[in-house]
Amino acid sequence: MPLQSDYSLYLVTDRSLAGGRSIEEVVGAAVRGGVTCVQLREKECSAGEFVDLALRLKAVLVGTGVPLIINDRLDVALAAGADGVHLGQSDLPLHLAKKIAAGRLQIGISVSSVAEAVEAEAGGADCIGISPVFSTPTKTDTAAPLGLDGVRRIREAVKTPLVGIGGLNVSNAGQVISAGADGIAVVSAIVSALDPEKAARDLLREIGR
Repeated sequence: MPLQSDYSLYLVTDRSLAGGRSIEEVVGAAVRGGVTCVQLREKECSAGEFVDLALRLKAVLVGTGVPLIINDRLDVALAAGADGVHLGQSDLPLHLAKKIAAGRLQIGISVSSVAEAVEAEAGGADCIGISPVFSTPTKTDTAAPLGLDGVRRIREAVKTPLVGIGGLNVSNAGQVISAGADGIAVVSAIVSALDPEKAARDLLREIGR
């Protein structure tokens, strides 16, 4: 069975933002700082390299209780023995992913509207990523920012755990939690930080965790 997730501080990786550091180094420091969930996001590497990276991060996370989630690729998640997979609206449909995973993975879904959130909950998603809350330079293929009002509307419509992502940092993270999200997902706020451990601690303090 996959590890159960605490979505409070959800780190999404991006090697291009790590300043030449290995992703294992950044993730290890972030977890020491209190990150509660790690998603490995890779858009351009081969399946073999993706699995290798996942296995390396699994080794970093052993004994921490922090689950490893794979972005987009159900095959990589299963091959690496990850704890979950996070799918976008154009990825493998949720009902097929659940059938293939057969209870071995948590499955998260990205949404950008109330209707998509309601559909994800009805389909049995374990987590719903609200994307983007604010504008962000780390993803260029997203819908218009939902803002805090968008987070509130989705919170009113579903009971599934919600994670806000997109342009989040210490200046606005607390607002997203106050609007109804169960957690925040960040990329550059930790990956690009000179001290990822401190960055994670600062974010946790801002969201009251």
